[in-house]
Amino acid sequence: MLDRSSQSPTTHIPTDALSEVLQDFRLSGVNYGRCELRHPWSLAFPQQQLLRFHFVSEGPCWIHTDALGWQGLQSGDLVLLPQGVEHRLASNPDVVGDCLKSCQVTKLGDNVCEVVKEGTGATSTLFCGSMALGANALNPLIALMPPIIKGCDVAGNDPIVSPLLAAMTVEACQPQIGSATVLSRMADVLVARLIRCWVNCSGASTSGWLTAIRDPHIGRALAAMHRNPGHDWTLETLAAVAGQSRSIFAERFSAILGEGAARYLARLRMQLARELLGQNRSVAEVASQLGYESEASFARAFKRITSLSPGVVRRINSGRTDMEFGL
Repeated sequence: MLDRSSQSPTTHIPTDALSEVLQDFRLSGVNYGRCELRHPWSLAFPQQQLLRFHFVSEGPCWIHTDALGWQGLQSGDLVLLPQGVEHRLASNPDVVGDCLKSCQVTKLGDNVCEVVKEGTGATSTLFCGSMALGANALNPLIALMPPIIKGCDVAGNDPIVSPLLAAMTVEACQPQIGSATVLSRMADVLVARLIRCWVNCSGASTSGWLTAIRDPHIGRALAAMHRNPGHDWTLETLAAVAGQSRSIFAERFSAILGEGAARYLARLRMQLARELLGQNRSVAEVASQLGYESEASFARAFKRITSLSPGVVRRINSGRTDMEFGL
């Protein structure tokens, strides 16, 4: 049914499959920026594949998204944009344009910078960043999340969020040696907790990825596939992991996720393949890691699902550069 691999399956699949997947939650800090901006200012952030966040240490600050329009942010607010949707930050909704070219940008390290816009208006102090998920297992979860999440909206469901926001406010308003590094570490923890909190507070449903991963049978099979996507999974071996018969497992999997296990696994492998190709891995190496018998069979599967060849994706990713100051 599925492509072959010499790898051995994961031997331990816990009862709580959601915890199994979430324990792989790792955020790779791509870049961060501490911003001191004098009114009037406005910054445009285009759509990107990376997760974004903005922490307002000191206002004024407004955020605009196509889905929700303009929203005012207060000092101590944090917003998370899980899918990196296009948006704009501004000191006031009436401010137009993008002031980045008039800002002074100073690199404070490999992935941290300081952005300053001089002027006579009120000062806004922000800490912003882009980060990538360290585990492809969470891609389906991120796709389910809303385009924007406010930290204050979930703070009541996690007693750690409010103290973290307060600590980030102090660190951002009173910068000292190493403040940017401390802020980036706190941001990693805060973002991870916000995502976990959203998962815990999400409503019940009868279908979809969250329902599947929480299912006592289907969830175990999903966790196994995510832990070892290159293994030689068949419908029989997945059903055995799920503790169900082949027919019952296949029917239940399709009913919850809207596609068969073979299709789901193929898409999961291609998501991981894109990440690996973006790391300048060779096509042959990626094919082998994901359990394909040959580079040609992998290339055919990749093009069938993504409509692009692995070589094209690899060239596109290798020529891609980070944004000017990494926000």
